[in-house]
Amino acid sequence: MGFMGFPLFESPSLKLRRTRSTRLSGFPRATLKFSSRSQFPIIRSSLPSHWCFLHYLQCLAFLLIQKISSFQFIMEHRTYIHIPRTLTDVMTRIKQDLSGSPHQEGYLEANGDTPMLRRALGRIPHVCIIGAGVAGLRCADVLLQQGVKVTILEGRNRVGGRLCQSNVGGHLVDLGANWIHGTDDNPILDLAKETNTMTMTWDGRQSVFDHLGNHLPLNSAAEKSEMVWGIIEQAMQHSNEHSATIPAETSLYNFFEEKLEEIFSVQPIGTKMEETQERKREILRMAEMWGAFVGSPIQTQSLKFFWLEECIDGENLFVADTYRKILAKIAEPALAGAEVQYGKKVERIISSDQQDTDPKVAVRTGGGDVLTFDEVVLTAPLGWLKRNDHAFEPPLPNRLRQAIKAIGYGHLDKAYITFPKAFWNESPSEASTISSAPIIHQQSTPNVTATTAPVHQYTSPSIDPSHYPGFTHWMAPHYAPETNPSHWGQECVNLAALPTTTAHPTLLFYTFGPTSLHLASLLSKYPSLSDPAAIDLLKTFFTPYFSRLPNYDASSPDCAPSAILATAWANDELAGHGSYSNFQTGLEVGDQDIEVMRKGMPERGVWLAGEHTAPFVALGTVTGAWWSGEGVAKRILGAYGLVKNGVAEEN
Repeated sequence: MGFMGFPLFESPSLKLRRTRSTRLSGFPRATLKFSSRSQFPIIRSSLPSHWCFLHYLQCLAFLLIQKISSFQFIMEHRTYIHIPRTLTDVMTRIKQDLSGSPHQEGYLEANGDTPMLRRALGRIPHVCIIGAGVAGLRCADVLLQQGVKVTILEGRNRVGGRLCQSNVGGHLVDLGANWIHGTDDNPILDLAKETNTMTMTWDGRQSVFDHLGNHLPLNSAAEKSEMVWGIIEQAMQHSNEHSATIPAETSLYNFFEEKLEEIFSVQPIGTKMEETQERKREILRMAEMWGAFVGSPIQTQSLKFFWLEECIDGENLFVADTYRKILAKIAEPALAGAEVQYGKKVERIISSDQQDTDPKVAVRTGGGDVLTFDEVVLTAPLGWLKRNDHAFEPPLPNRLRQAIKAIGYGHLDKAYITFPKAFWNESPSEASTISSAPIIHQQSTPNVTATTAPVHQYTSPSIDPSHYPGFTHWMAPHYAPETNPSHWGQECVNLAALPTTTAHPTLLFYTFGPTSLHLASLLSKYPSLSDPAAIDLLKTFFTPYFSRLPNYDASSPDCAPSAILATAWANDELAGHGSYSNFQTGLEVGDQDIEVMRKGMPERGVWLAGEHTAPFVALGTVTGAWWSGEGVAKRILGAYGLVKNGVAEEN
């Protein structure tokens, strides 16, 4: 799921959640089966035999229609019939985990942490929270409400962590998360409403360029996109149903290859073999956009734990206003009631696993200060934990170390490129073509963590169909050999299509995995990302892509970038040199790894919080960070007897 753009974080296209829309539930392809063998039903009934026979014929007809539709899928744009999902066991895993999360009322009464004799019941503890991101701020809020003394040590000179804003060309933009993942019972959406933060949904239109730089007809792009999301839906269902038996090394890309072999196993009449093969290659190229959801290539996305990419039900909302007001609201209680120390990088956490009468946890900072507390909540990103297991004394338990090592950590970055005018929106001919293009209406697809291009979202009345599409995808470009010899696909969001008061002539490019690492490496040579040479480097890298948009004229001042702003999270120590957690091939027991990190080391007075310890349904998201911080706070309150029946005591 994501954090910056991330799906917390996000990815642009970055974890997509939707109406028992599901993250899984009713993908638009719930009616498609690509099995090589059909299982015909055996009907047993007390009804008259001729009724049974008619029922049997109906079932056969339905199965035949399903089989035929798998071939029609190749030939035409379809309208799907939604069939409710029946994966009760699968949903139970997600729902049980959410209902049993520590942030839920009643958790402590039902579960409670292992008795901690080191705690003095009824005593008000002094808690240190390392990191003033969303998890740390929410944890502080809940603790402060019960009179707990809270000290926050923050390595930066601001709050927010990976949730932050900056300016490009006079426009405020998010450097980290800019999506709200799921609208059902989502506290972050509640904060957006409370702060009058404008959010929006995108329609299903996207513009796609093939590997040679040719613009695909919008009907063709829509059809291929639907096929991609249909296979993603099948992969999610397969992962949910067969996770225990799927080999750890099997990737989502492997699943795509297998399904495309099945779909194209029969040569359509009148179609040449080479045309069919090229069609398969195009779909595989388009499928690579999945990397922008998780921050790593689709070739490394675990199929075994693909089900962990499911998210909160409802739509994915783009935060058009930026997260600025939401972050200010989240930070308000902590800034008012806690002691916040900025510029404090933690180097060591010294604890005891002995059941002493009144043990303390010591924290040593980079400046040499040693501070002691009753409890320490570490909200450092997973990437930081991976690189700093030496920071714990005594060493981390082996199982916790294994869990931290096992879960992946993605790389998702943004490049905002602002122009004097949104030249790509100005073409009358393009507008007329766009307005007649198919829009995907009210179809259910997997609600995964989206941070880049959730092209299967519901149609939004706030989007003017005369605008150039909200999302553009350049598939495996072979026309930029000097700057992109590996043919990494590129994606961007058209911010000129935002609601009027928030729109600006800017293209938001999302890069992930190898592309992000490559650009971060090049940018690390400059003193800052605003260095003129760094800006020139970015302009050179992205020109082959935005120069293919409508009305581009290299000699026109309107087509020359007026400002460029990029992130390079791979170079950010406090971000853990990356973006947010994900689930890569080789992962053996991913769900258990998350649970181990979520537990932390309460017997030592050391707790972990952050998007990587969230309920399964919100991993890698702002919501997940919020819930994890709240959950740890309630567990600490419970350990000190400051809650009853899982509910915090009223002061």
